Amino acid sequence: MAVSIQTISQPITAPLFPLPDFVWKFSVDQYHEMIHAEILGEDDPIELLEGVLVTKMPKNPQHSLVTHLIREALARLISLGWCVNTQEPITLADSEPEPDVAIIQGSPRQYADRHPGAEDTALVIEVADSTLSRDRGLKKRIYARAGIPLYWIVNLAERKIEVYSEPSGSDYQQRQDFESDAEIPVLIEGNELGRITVSDLLP
Repeated sequence: MAVSIQTISQPITAPLFPLPDFVWKFSVDQYHEMIHAEILGEDDPIELLEGVLVTKMPKNPQHSLVTHLIREALARLISLGWCVNTQEPITLADSEPEPDVAIIQGSPRQYADRHPGAEDTALVIEVADSTLSRDRGLKKRIYARAGIPLYWIVNLAERKIEVYSEPSGSDYQQRQDFESDAEIPVLIEGNELGRITVSDLLP
């Protein structure tokens, strides 16, 4: 079983790209107001990342397939009191990312009036092809700062899953790489619910 583990000794604190002075940053409340006022619509390919409206990359068929496979695999393992979301918002302090897949506490009905927050989220997953640098940089920093316990990047180009854990400050302290023949444990609150073979999640 091919698994590599490394400790991340230098947290990433610098922004992924420098923002010019003329860029206007939005709060999460302002972002919600734009949605409620229909300035932004449900189908607009935009998410709020560190106060900036960022365009979401279009999804190719492989990306959509992998997202579907992950959702199905996790749904078979999660226990009562948890649910699997796909491409739905998570409300954080200065961001509202829409991870490809997330394991959320409770049932969908309890989020009728709000999106889940970091305290409701056990795992977030991004499927990365053309977005790998963003997922390893900006997205990873956002999820770590929010204290989300586990972050997976499904690295399609290298056919592996990168698992980040132990959030501290602006980064995760541990990274494990699971190659296509490895079994990846699904953990919620430190409890292993089962394992999934990485190749079963890949096209």
